[in-house]
Amino acid sequence: MLLLSAPASPFGRKVKITARIKGVFDQITVETIDTSRTDNHALRAKNPLQKIPVLILDDGTELYDSRVICEYLDSLSPSPAVFPPQGRARFDVLKRGALADGVMEAALLLVYEKRFRTEEQRSTLWSDRQQAKIDAALNVVETDPPKFPVTPDYSQIALASALGYLDFRHDGRWRDGRPALIAWLADFEARVPAFAETRPA
Repeated sequence: MLLLSAPASPFGRKVKITARIKGVFDQITVETIDTSRTDNHALRAKNPLQKIPVLILDDGTELYDSRVICEYLDSLSPSPAVFPPQGRARFDVLKRGALADGVMEAALLLVYEKRFRTEEQRSTLWSDRQQAKIDAALNVVETDPPKFPVTPDYSQIALASALGYLDFRHDGRWRDGRPALIAWLADFEARVPAFAETRPA
């Protein structure tokens, strides 16, 4: 399998962590894609949205986005399960995962605002709106941090990837006033070696 990603991508990191937890990372070749280009024809040929990550299966099938890829990787072996198979537990994981993915999306938009727009073009209102999404989501999780099972589920992988990205690209400002989340992430890193193994440089 071929994974199109970038070292700094929190969505790609989520996939890499999942692949390691599932024991299939050695079956994947990672190809770094330049996402700073506004029109990447090679990436568009694999995903018309020009978004990473993209997983290309051995038969040429292209899978995106990151949650779809994580679900596919989870389907390759029954244990450890990253997604509950059914019922309320599954939808709880999907909901929490969606919240973490939303944090990543807003954090990425803040990076893009500075990367692709001149200072005169930037919108304080737009940036404040994205930051408010991040703050509101993390405040919810701070009041009820995930309980850690034997192995992490998808929502916990997504949350750790989101917090890691906020540390990497946003100077860790999320940590102010969130001791429960700080402790949770430290516990995640201690329990899941893949988190350190996928840390962006």
